[in-house]
This record gives sequence, structure tokens and C-alpha cells, in this order.
Amino acid sequence: MDLSVVVPCYNEERALPRLHAALGGVLPALAPEHEIVVVDDGSADGTLSVARSLAAADPRFRYVALSRNFGKEAALLAGLQRARGDRVAIMDADLQHPPELLGRMLALLDAGHDQVVACRDRRGEPWSRTVPARVFYRLFNRLAEVPMRDGAGDFRVLTRRALQAVLAMPEQHRFTKGLFAWVGFDTAHVPLPHVPRRGGRSQWSWRGLVEHAVDGVTSFHHRPLRFAAHLGAAVLAGAAGCLLAGARPLSAGLLASSGLQLVCLGVLGEYLGRIHVEAKRRPHYVVRETGGGPSALDRGQVALCPVPAEIA
Repeated sequence: MDLSVVVPCYNEERALPRLHAALGGVLPALAPEHEIVVVDDGSADGTLSVARSLAAADPRFRYVALSRNFGKEAALLAGLQRARGDRVAIMDADLQHPPELLGRMLALLDAGHDQVVACRDRRGEPWSRTVPARVFYRLFNRLAEVPMRDGAGDFRVLTRRALQAVLAMPEQHRFTKGLFAWVGFDTAHVPLPHVPRRGGRSQWSWRGLVEHAVDGVTSFHHRPLRFAAHLGAAVLAGAAGCLLAGARPLSAGLLASSGLQLVCLGVLGEYLGRIHVEAKRRPHYVVRETGGGPSALDRGQVALCPVPAEIA
């Protein structure tokens, strides 16, 4: 298998046929031996029925249906574990990731890169999304040990060895964009213009975006814990200075102290909660059904635990 296209879906009943048609217009010329792997993340509409119909009509189309909505990261993992291609592409179903861009990305991959990432230029995006995204990337890159380019998203293509390195990391809280950056390898970037969504609406709520950002910040560094310790030391030093100066701002001091304790406990609790989840070692997802032929997971081509040292 030359190329696998992995598409996580949630309530994409209308978008899925359009995506299938669009991919059918470009993939045969790019990779005669290809497959489309769609993961239905517990959709509440007719996404699964559409996937069944497409799999029955197209032998290159396969689907995985999860037992409930586990989130995009789990759905993406399910698709990547079942991809059989030597090259693997990841894209969304809403056609905001243009299939026509795959040709340029695959050419860069064949030129010697292990990852090719489409980066949004953010022109045409509403400021309500652009500003928080820029703030997150700047904060992440200031704290993280590995930088991540502003606008880098899920739309990318990878070689098999880069994919295996990502799959070797079994953590429960998966911030996949960070994992792709962490594994390294030669990476190229292509600009991704803003493309309006063709029907439907985004499944990301503000709460989900904030939780996703927190996962990214806490998954790749422990500096927030160190910051809490430094903040506590600064408050203690300030209190000592007030006492030496003869001041007695009792009410303000108690309020500041209480707030500081709550902040530090919150940061500590965020990390403890993640340790709790990791310790339970539950599976990332549960599969309801599959269709459209065997997968890499079925054939034993994917390791669900750390792979040999030359890859990990």
C-alpha cells in the first residue's frame, strides 16, 4: 500500500460523500495503490451509514466505528493504527483541508522529508479564532522543549517511520500535534489558505478548545509546576518585606495568600489528574465495528507499545 488517507469524523454525514468524491479525483494520479480510512467517532447522525455505503461501493474505502464519542485524538489514533500505507496523510472531512494540496505535500515527502505539514496563514479567519490561536502557540513555544510552528495543524503527510515513532508513545492524554513535533525528523511546511467549511459546523466548542490547549501545555513540560513554586516564593518574600517595613495589610495579605494557594493547588491537581488517568491504563477507545477489508492493526504491522530503539 503506497498511501493511506486517515480521516477522523464526527457528525459528517453530509461532508463525507463530498470528501470521497474529491479524493477520488486526485488520489489515483498520486498513488495508484491507496486507501481511505475513515474513523466514525460515535457520530449522532448518519455518518456511520454513509461510511458503510461507501465501503460497499469502493474497495479502497475502509471505516472504523467507535462505540461512543472518545474525542478527535482517540479517533485519529484509531485511524493511524490501522493505516497500511508507506506514506500516511491526515485530513479533516469538511474539505477545509484541500485534497488538491496533497500532490505538493507528497512531492516534498518524496524529496527526503519525513513529515510535511500544512500551516494556516490565518488570512480570512475571524479574529475570535486567530488571536487565541496565536496566544496559544506563543505560550507553547515559550514553555515547551520542542517548538511547534504557528498554524501547524492535523493536515500533514508522514513516512512510515515517522508514524511508527508517534505510535510508540502510549500516553492517554494525547496532544498529537505536539507528538509530531517531539519525534522530530526532517519536516517541511506548506502554506494552507483559509478555506470556508462546506456545510455543517465545527464540532469544536470553546470549552473543548481550552481543554485541548491545556492538554498541550501540560503534556510537554513541567514548567507550570516550577512557576507555581517561584510564585509562592515571591509571595513569601513580599510578605516578609511588608513585615520588615512595619505594614499590616492583613486583609489584602490573606486574600493574596488564599488566591495563590488555590492557583498552586489547581496547577498541581492538573498534573495529578493526568497521572491518575495514565495509571489506570484504560484503552484509548473501543471499536464498535469495522468495514472494508483488513487493516495494519489486523495484520500485526503496528505496535501498540514502544517499538524498537532504532525507531523510538
